[in-house]
Amino acid sequence: MRILLVEDDAEAAAYAAKGLREAGHVVEHALDGETGSNMASSGDYDAYVIDRMLPKMDGLTLLSRQREDGDETPALFLSALGEVDDRVSGLKAGGDDYLVKPYALQELLARVEAMGRRRAAPASVNTRFQVADLELDVITRTVRRASKKIDLQPREFRLLEYLMRHAGQVVTRTMLLENVWEYHFDPQTNVIDVHISRLRSKIDKGFEKPLLKTVRGAGYTISDED
Repeated sequence: MRILLVEDDAEAAAYAAKGLREAGHVVEHALDGETGSNMASSGDYDAYVIDRMLPKMDGLTLLSRQREDGDETPALFLSALGEVDDRVSGLKAGGDDYLVKPYALQELLARVEAMGRRRAAPASVNTRFQVADLELDVITRTVRRASKKIDLQPREFRLLEYLMRHAGQVVTRTMLLENVWEYHFDPQTNVIDVHISRLRSKIDKGFEKPLLKTVRGAGYTISDED
């Protein structure tokens, strides 16, 4: 399953994400409620795992807004608040399950997978992405532009996949560090700049229209719009 994890505690997020990924799931992480809300609204996820107490927007508000917009993606709340009233408020906000911290990773995995089985119409996970004449296939691990095959290193492929999953959106450096490099801190290096430069030279060089753009002061985007 493709899972959105919204958790502001970097250590707790790394623990949960590692376990979910080892179980075969694709995990994208947001550090605050506002970022999580934006990702949920623009993404195609099979499940949400949301901490209740989040900066910028709390987990209850985040999920309530998604439900108001017609989003039926199964959601599990994580929280240190474990009283009956706390659990009830989480369920009333649209949660499908509620897990109290500290929890066993095995139980989190079981609950997430149970939500996936219960879902009446699971969302399909996209495996092919296209922006203009640039195509990426997750299954075959191939990239082509104007039918020309482009060879990418594993990290370059993962970077391009993340950008294309969020095509037309501004992707911040923090989002890239967390979801492509799985860093939950700023390594104070130019690792992103180096990989963006390499990727740009491979997918844009020699083609009439550049697709990978730098949004000054914000991040990067891949789009066919000028």
